[in-house]
Amino acid sequence: MSDQQDSDRWRKYHVTPRYLAGSTFTGDPALRPLLDLDWKLNHDDLGNMYVNAPDQTVRLGYLPEGDDDALWKITAFSDPFAMPRWLVTFQDSTPTEIVAGFTTALAAAYTEGPDAYLYYGNSTLAALDVGTPLAAAGWSHHFGTSDVSFRSPDGLAAVHLRRNYLDHKAEMTGHQERWLTLVGPRGNQWYATASSLTPEGLVAAMNTALTDPAPVIRYGDDLRRLPPQATATAIKAPAPTPLDVRRAQAANARSTTAPPAAGARAASALSTNVRRAW
Repeated sequence: MSDQQDSDRWRKYHVTPRYLAGSTFTGDPALRPLLDLDWKLNHDDLGNMYVNAPDQTVRLGYLPEGDDDALWKITAFSDPFAMPRWLVTFQDSTPTEIVAGFTTALAAAYTEGPDAYLYYGNSTLAALDVGTPLAAAGWSHHFGTSDVSFRSPDGLAAVHLRRNYLDHKAEMTGHQERWLTLVGPRGNQWYATASSLTPEGLVAAMNTALTDPAPVIRYGDDLRRLPPQATATAIKAPAPTPLDVRRAQAANARSTTAPPAAGARAASALSTNVRRAW
């Protein structure tokens, strides 16, 4: 690969809207909020990673070699030996920044206690409470007979809240979901889900990260995976400081001032010796 191709590959871009940016294919930014709380990290021989809260009431799986296309699975337990109380999943193309928005909120809720990260889910006002970040971002909403749907102004992202009865076991096995997020043009979509008892504050945090207008950084090599509706703007390199200029000038002077050749040094030494002899 030429130097130019390598430079283009690692050139930084700002991508908007962030929900079309795709994954960074590294779990570090989303794992960090939990690891900073000293949650335990384990991994298997396939490369899947597992993070557990000290009291085993919350578990996260980062599963690049999982059984399906859900790269992230987060569960919470009121009893470590019982079925999970709630389940949240993110598909493998989900922008990592959106997952990080959720895990950051989860870490904060965990420090507050069980009421914040285990309970207060499935309120009858959930559509209004959790949809507030979506409405604030200008998303439209529609109240149907069985669901409430929110849609982004560009029509490329939607969040659905199912209002009908759901079986808890079916939700915990990933066959049903209370909240479903679908993003991207047809044929290039990612999804996220949240089950019925997921605390509304955590779902709201997910929606806040989803609608954040700030661009995210991707590299030239990532652009081929972007849908055509995404905008990528190259980030200009910062202007050099005076110190940078002086260092460059000094380096250039060293590289362009060649040392005398061996023969020239020998001739100079001989000339000096001759003068000394006289």
